[in-house]
Amino acid sequence: MQILGTIVAAIALLVGLSLIMALPTMWLWDWLMPELFGLKTITLFQAWGLNFLCGMLFKSHTSSSK
Repeated sequence: MQILGTIVAAIALLVGLSLIMALPTMWLWDWLMPELFGLKTITLFQAWGLNFLCGMLFKSHTSSSK
């Protein structure tokens, strides 16, 4: 039972940290994009999704084994 609690706590911590890491994306988007390109502001969860999408598209999955 303690292992299950640890797993749930770890998942909650990861989700919380990823939401906190989405805050700078949201703030920068809301500061720059409406002024520069006339785009709408975004919510925290939209910034979270944008971070996830950019991570999938631009993260390098190569390993250098020399």
